[in-house]
Amino acid sequence: MADTPIRVLLVDDHQVVRRGLRTFLEVQEDIEVVGEAADGEEGIARAEELRPDVILMDVKMPGTDGIEALRRLRDLANPARVLVVTSFTEQRTVVPALRAGAAGYLYKDIDPDALAGAIRSVHAGHVLLQPEVAEALLAQEGQPSSPSRAGALTDREREVLSLIADGRANREIARALVLSEKTVKTHVSNILMKLDLSDRTQAALWAVRHGIVDA
Repeated sequence: MADTPIRVLLVDDHQVVRRGLRTFLEVQEDIEVVGEAADGEEGIARAEELRPDVILMDVKMPGTDGIEALRRLRDLANPARVLVVTSFTEQRTVVPALRAGAAGYLYKDIDPDALAGAIRSVHAGHVLLQPEVAEALLAQEGQPSSPSRAGALTDREREVLSLIADGRANREIARALVLSEKTVKTHVSNILMKLDLSDRTQAALWAVRHGIVDA
């Protein structure tokens, strides 16, 4: 367990949701709720003030919504990892949220213990999507690149891509393949360029779709 708890900010316009999340998370020894906000504007201000490690953020909120808040936090270079926690009916917001910088996207019916695990996962640098979210993202994104482009990847790049799809951060990939982090970053850049993809999430989904890894 980490020496210091993971500091979490809750951003949701429903007080009962925030209260429920706080009640559960406060019994986790390695997680500390450091603040709450009722909308995106307040969430941005609290994130800048408190500098949390992880933000749990709803998408649909009055005024500044979650997507806009994500974009502004990214522009401010706020280091917090944002985990979107929203309702199942909002699948169309998956792509905008991830493009705006979300580190994960979960539905509110997630098991509480799984939510705590998700917080730990994104804090460790992983990108996290529930299976239903990944399916929705695949459907919305369509075919981002041709399967034939897989042939342009070297064996090492395919290994790196497989580990990206497994949710591994660069440091973990470097350790697994006995490479430097700088070398891993170069491989990731080459993979994205060769497959004409914009980010690691798209790379992970491409790998699943084209059989580099299992779903």
